Amino acid sequence: MLKLHQIFFLNFLAIFTGTLLISSLVAYLTIKSSTIIENKEQLQKQISLLQMQLPYVQNLDKFANEIKKKTQLRVTIINEEGLVLAESNQDKTKMDNHRGRPEIMDAARQEYGFITRYSDTIKSDFLYVAKQVNYKGAEVYFRLSVSLTTVMHEFYQLWIRLAGVFTLFILIGLIMAYRISKKIHHDIDQITNYLREISEKNYRAIIKPEHFSEFLYVAVTLKNLAKKLNNRDKQKRKYTARLRLINKQRNDILSALSHEFKNPIALVQGYAETLIDDPDTDKKIQQRFLGKIMQNAKKISDMIDRLALSIKLENEDLKVKKTKFDLAELTQDVIMNLGKKYKDRQIHFSAQKYKIEADRTMIETVVINLIDNAMKYSQEDVTVSIMDNKLMVIDKGLGIANSEIDKITSKFYRIEKNTWDNSMGLGLAIVTYVLRLHHSTLIIESKDAEGSIFAFDLTPMKK
Repeated sequence: MLKLHQIFFLNFLAIFTGTLLISSLVAYLTIKSSTIIENKEQLQKQISLLQMQLPYVQNLDKFANEIKKKTQLRVTIINEEGLVLAESNQDKTKMDNHRGRPEIMDAARQEYGFITRYSDTIKSDFLYVAKQVNYKGAEVYFRLSVSLTTVMHEFYQLWIRLAGVFTLFILIGLIMAYRISKKIHHDIDQITNYLREISEKNYRAIIKPEHFSEFLYVAVTLKNLAKKLNNRDKQKRKYTARLRLINKQRNDILSALSHEFKNPIALVQGYAETLIDDPDTDKKIQQRFLGKIMQNAKKISDMIDRLALSIKLENEDLKVKKTKFDLAELTQDVIMNLGKKYKDRQIHFSAQKYKIEADRTMIETVVINLIDNAMKYSQEDVTVSIMDNKLMVIDKGLGIANSEIDKITSKFYRIEKNTWDNSMGLGLAIVTYVLRLHHSTLIIESKDAEGSIFAFDLTPMKK
């Protein structure tokens, strides 16, 4: 199994390799294009200058060779029938008729003709520029050409520079991956050592995750648990029953976390291993598997966010940001979104506009939790209404025993008959925290096996 810094390094390597290849291709095309444009303009200027010397030229072959020596350009002079009259690089008697060459044909129709192509004679890529000129009363084609081999030379020089930069980034990426790995190991060691101290009843042990907020959330939970255990341990004889309850809560937390995280993690791992083991899997199957991976990854993220939110609310780390909005409109939006989750169920809603002043995000969380719980624990339709200054969610589900009504809003508490749900038991605890911040309360009415009503008072928020 790869280590964390190795995984980071491989990801960096893949990104930078792709960047280098794309940059190389773009650089090559850019250099080639700019070189062709620049050389074409230069050759046109050269032809215009040399055209003025033609009336004084007696020997075309000698003229072509002199130009070759001075400019290193290939010179070809062709008559109207396509016969080569002079050539600076090759034996003109062995050359084919040039009448059908594209640059010659273009020069016959317009001022200049040009093309880039591979020369079978010189065995190299050339840029050809031709112009029809008058020589001793006859129309001839004056053609200059230049090799494009310099383009590749410039490209290789640029590629070497890019390779150097690429290597530098690889080293930086390796160092970064190694440092991140060390930080993760540090925070994990902190939690492991803390758990070891707690197991030995050293409740004053220190835990300081320094780098990642996720580990900080776990540390806060463990500290709270350690404080409870410490207090109960000091009064062991007097509060044995309460200590047993706390131990049960701890086991429930671990069990809930284990069940809640194990399934989506196993699914993500299973789909990923399938894709890795069989890279030739059908595209549709690949897309479906990737969708499953994204879906379960989001589920894990939502669970972590849910746990973090409950911790922040419990520690009073969140501030209420009040705004004025229509609760009926918000509730309608929540119902519409949950309808996508429960496609075969109905949520009946009745309410008029109801303006309140509250933290919209927090109240939305309350409404989502109450309606989602009703749908989850009831097989029949659910009714939602706003009346008598209360928002009510009514279901005809399993109901709640009177002995458990006061407990279900506790953090991590789950009703025994609902343990199939594998829920962490945070929903109603979060609802209670939020309503308390808004000076409201959760009202629960339920009859075992008949159904439940969950409501909260809107009077403190009404505008």
